[in-house]
Amino acid sequence: MSLTQAPILETERLILRGPEPRDIEPLIAFLLDKERSGGFGAAPNRGEAWRWFALNVGHWHIHGYGYFSIEMKDTGETAGISGIWNPEGWPEPELGWVVFDGFEGKGIAREAAERARRYAYQDLGFTTLTSNIVPGNTRSVALAERLGAWFEREYENIHMGHDLLYRHPGPGDLFEADDDDDGSVEAYA
Repeated sequence: MSLTQAPILETERLILRGPEPRDIEPLIAFLLDKERSGGFGAAPNRGEAWRWFALNVGHWHIHGYGYFSIEMKDTGETAGISGIWNPEGWPEPELGWVVFDGFEGKGIAREAAERARRYAYQDLGFTTLTSNIVPGNTRSVALAERLGAWFEREYENIHMGHDLLYRHPGPGDLFEADDDDDGSVEAYA
């Protein structure tokens, strides 16, 4: 049972869907693992982790977008989250991603982030996105760069402190008009 109005998006291996009650425990486990979630915003206790889950549900209702739960098509497991984040105090909408323990190194974060970015550009009409990355999070920097993003500036994140802002290419740089007359667009990559 989805707790939001989020659409269901698919890729070859993944389903991106709105948060459901069954996603609470995997997300709490991630947020309580300070080593794994430090670059995302580790929770000091279970209650704060639960509140972050509820915050994402509310974010969907306020903005009409948020973090999707990443579900593996083959197993139904929740593998992480990816989507567009823009809470009060953020410099602008951010494309974010997290994969949970056991799902790293499989290209899941990239596949989910590419699909979430396409949704933001094609369905929501966004013209730009950033990814805000804590200094030292080399894996996220590498993924942002593989997605075509470039370092733009440093800033002070109201929740995370010192942060690096990476700018993603806009839809005009990623998509071209399809030769079909159906009005759809095709991605370059």
